Amino acid sequence: MKPLVRNAALNSYVELSQSLGIDPQVLMKSVGLDPVGLTVQDRWISGVAAAQLLELSAAASHREDFGLLLAERRRFANLGPISLVIREEPDVRSALGLLMRHDYMYNEMLRGRVSEANGLATLKVGLELGEAMEARQAKELAVGAFHGILRTFLGARWQPVSVCFTHSAPKDLSTYRRIFGRMVGFDREFTGIVFCASDLDTPNAMSDPLLRNYAQQYFESIAVSRDTTVPDRVREMIEVLLPSGRCSIEQVASSLGVDRRTVHRHLAGSGETFSSLLNATRTELAEQLVANPRRSLTEISGLLGFSGPSGFSRWFREQFGSSPRQWRIGRVGQQPSGEE
Repeated sequence: MKPLVRNAALNSYVELSQSLGIDPQVLMKSVGLDPVGLTVQDRWISGVAAAQLLELSAAASHREDFGLLLAERRRFANLGPISLVIREEPDVRSALGLLMRHDYMYNEMLRGRVSEANGLATLKVGLELGEAMEARQAKELAVGAFHGILRTFLGARWQPVSVCFTHSAPKDLSTYRRIFGRMVGFDREFTGIVFCASDLDTPNAMSDPLLRNYAQQYFESIAVSRDTTVPDRVREMIEVLLPSGRCSIEQVASSLGVDRRTVHRHLAGSGETFSSLLNATRTELAEQLVANPRRSLTEISGLLGFSGPSGFSRWFREQFGSSPRQWRIGRVGQQPSGEE
């Protein structure tokens, strides 16, 4: 299976695109991404589709610095739950080490490695997309994001010794020099950031020693295996695609960067089918949504991918033995006194 990335990797993509005069929805749909699903930061999307989207956006906006402009809008919190743990690490070295050991928790195609020699530290950044394709914008987004993380720890005035890219230089270097300083090189042997090794031992001013143990305990409770199963990935994709009304095995396979036969084969090996996962996911979500009296049944039917309330009601009765409205009334009646 090809790598996935969290929706947060495209944080502020819509706003940036609109500011540059291009239509983000049209471009997203052209690579099989759902504009509505993008608002859920912790959902996963195809890494290949995300990289393609950035290339198309750069071309449409005539901005070779599109990925870098997007990186400039990133926030520390866009790393997701792991950001809560990293901010409590005692120094830059341990924070970067934790971030790179668990990169699969926020971006499965990103590979970062730090080495030290002659007083310098080199942070090399690579992407493993699973296929040969242009990914200039994704690389610049990744380097820009790492640069922003380092500045979070080292201060807004911190500058690297140099920033390197394996691809050729853009026509306009102004954005690169504004963000990285004047020591930006292209057509280099690696993509990454070179900085003083002593920066790695800089104490983390954000860290609170009293909170570190709590942060580590929290991290242990949320940490997942690097070997995420195919059913888990399919389940994630189903949940993302249901509200779009386009939750088919073809769309899920496309989002995962494979064909439908590959999805069928992996699910069969786990004793599952696409239909069984779709129904199980819908059932779990329906139970949560219908129990909330603030959501209308029409709204819920759309969130679960039904074309209308009648189809949703028939399906719900088959699963729960009553209509959604009757089931909701029964649940409200079972709540302890004083609860809505």
